[in-house]
Amino acid sequence: MSLQKVPPSLLRALLGSAAILTMGGTAAKAAEPVLQTEQSDVITLPPYSPHTILVEDAVYTHNKDGRVYVVDADSGKLLGMVQAAYNGNMALTPDAKRIYVAETTWERGNRGARNDLLAEYDASTLKLTSDEKLPARALVTPKKNDFALNADGSRAYVYQMSPSNAVEVVDNTAHKVTQTVEIPGCALVYPWGNSGFSSLCADGTLANVSLGADGKVGMTHTAPFFEPDKDGIFEQSPTVAADGTAYFISYSGMVYPTKMGENSTVEKPWSLQEGAGLKAAPDSSKPFEVTWRPGGWQIAALHKASHQMYVLMHKGTFWTHKDNGTEVWVYDTQTHKRIRRYPLKVASNLVGVTQDEHPLMFTANEDNGDFFVSDALTGKPLRTMKALGTSLIFTVAPGEG
Repeated sequence: MSLQKVPPSLLRALLGSAAILTMGGTAAKAAEPVLQTEQSDVITLPPYSPHTILVEDAVYTHNKDGRVYVVDADSGKLLGMVQAAYNGNMALTPDAKRIYVAETTWERGNRGARNDLLAEYDASTLKLTSDEKLPARALVTPKKNDFALNADGSRAYVYQMSPSNAVEVVDNTAHKVTQTVEIPGCALVYPWGNSGFSSLCADGTLANVSLGADGKVGMTHTAPFFEPDKDGIFEQSPTVAADGTAYFISYSGMVYPTKMGENSTVEKPWSLQEGAGLKAAPDSSKPFEVTWRPGGWQIAALHKASHQMYVLMHKGTFWTHKDNGTEVWVYDTQTHKRIRRYPLKVASNLVGVTQDEHPLMFTANEDNGDFFVSDALTGKPLRTMKALGTSLIFTVAPGEG
């Protein structure tokens, strides 16, 4: 209808509403609620259970972004993460209260002053509690024995090659390097007890380093027990710092039970294949014979209480020691017999186990980062953590060392 026919009272009301709408933009903005200021907090994880584990992800596609995952293997949930930059290495203290990471950074990302670091994290809050600069560390692909703790976690051993083979000994209470121990011709650290470690040597021996309370260093060597150019030893062979137990596994599948100490003793080797009812695999003198052989990255794991060793196995020739395992074979280390075998749906580059009465077993898909949790006593798959990481290479469970 036309304005002439609108009653004066209604017209005044309409004009008043139009005026309010004209100013409405300003009024509406003023009426918007004030958003609450973002609050930050720190979640504290519960005490670690036997199934709270650490998983190392080297992130080889951009390995300055390496990391360590804290995983609840019972639920298959990721609980947290700490950085492990550029070929980092990690360890968990025996009481599962501290996580140590040895890592390397550069001041300008890919250049500038290099910093070799030993970081300590509170395992419950994942808060950085110490950030110590090291003289050096070996920039090699991460393995458990590039960096390790002694039996009670009071010392850390950092393998380095600057310029020669040596080990940095770190007091974890004082957060300082107490000494540098040269180990010419030898590599890596296999701790025994609280006062020493052993290293594998190029002449086929084991070097045994004793660290005296007065700072003095003693070193002995075993007799040669393997031929490196004929049947080398897997550096990732399982060892136990608490009592010095080690099972050094060769490329062909020979197992050398060893009691590490000031004067380490190496027992007569036994064959993984013979323990499974097969003939022993040949060494590099017959490199083309196809048979079952150990292989992968973290090739074996030890369940200490039951004396059972889990080994990744595959069919291949001698120089296939880096091939992923298509099965896990479980051995009684006292009888040297295979007691179980688990075919894997997906070939794995790692195998890990927890240390409790109802242990879990871990494997991984190297291609897509899936992480698999199985019953270690039956091999039954329990759960899959899809795409947990990029380059999953080893696990650490409480009480493992």
